[in-house]
Amino acid sequence: MPDLRALDLNLLVVFQYLMEERNLSAVARRLGITQPAASNALRRMRATFGDALFVRTPQGMLPTPYAQHLGGAVAEALGMLAHAMEAPPDFDPRTSTRRFRVAMTDVGEIHFMPGLMERCAREAPGVRIESVRLQGQDLQRELDGGQVDMALGAFQGLGGGLLQRMLFRQGYATLFRRGHPTAHEGMGLKAFRAERHLVVSHAAPYGQVNQALERAGLTLASHFSVPHFAAVPYIVSATDLLATVPRKLADGAAARFGLGVLTPPLRVPALQSNLYWHPRFQRDGGNQWLRGLVADAFGQR
Repeated sequence: MPDLRALDLNLLVVFQYLMEERNLSAVARRLGITQPAASNALRRMRATFGDALFVRTPQGMLPTPYAQHLGGAVAEALGMLAHAMEAPPDFDPRTSTRRFRVAMTDVGEIHFMPGLMERCAREAPGVRIESVRLQGQDLQRELDGGQVDMALGAFQGLGGGLLQRMLFRQGYATLFRRGHPTAHEGMGLKAFRAERHLVVSHAAPYGQVNQALERAGLTLASHFSVPHFAAVPYIVSATDLLATVPRKLADGAAARFGLGVLTPPLRVPALQSNLYWHPRFQRDGGNQWLRGLVADAFGQR
């Protein structure tokens, strides 16, 4: 382990900016220094840590495994220091004009955004919520860096010391057009398998339903598909296709689009939706307020 007494803490800022930008010229511009000065800082970091840290590739300056190992701790340390130095005033939702960036999937947007907008209109008229689409390491990095305030939904691959709270669990349901000649609640697997289906091809993190369909004997490539859930109710209402989707989406879409709902004759694990946030923002007033609003509006009683 390097001797911390020999470490110029200013180098950690250069390190963090390189993790975000992956480009030495961009780091120099952000710091207001010359590129040779930024290159010199990188050389000093390499000497201090005994590792290349960032390697030039066609995709930019990519971090080594050791740099990735350091990344979370450096981002957290700098974020905590910046947060302490800012000493922001208490958050007042009635007067705040803060904009929160919240990661959601497309089906998450359908479920969460109307309720969040309605609550903000009543309780925090100046607050705005921006939904962003991120997954995996991209989402982890944005949460670590504070570019995303929280994540709502069923996300895979999140860890890295994030805090989380379970909101609810749900199963799956199959949507069909009312007046469909053969679809009905209680239909067996053989009849279900014989129907034409609409598959959501980019269903992560909901891909387990596609796996269940394949285990049941459906060849997904022989059916119609769309990349996301948002178009599903529109298509099902105008065709004789069946679409198996998360239960809350099915319940919401059925009334609006005049659709029938049946329990699919499949064994699919329940889907858990969580609220995720970074420990650095545990005591942030605005983050606390929004977490409380989300839990009150969507948490399973």
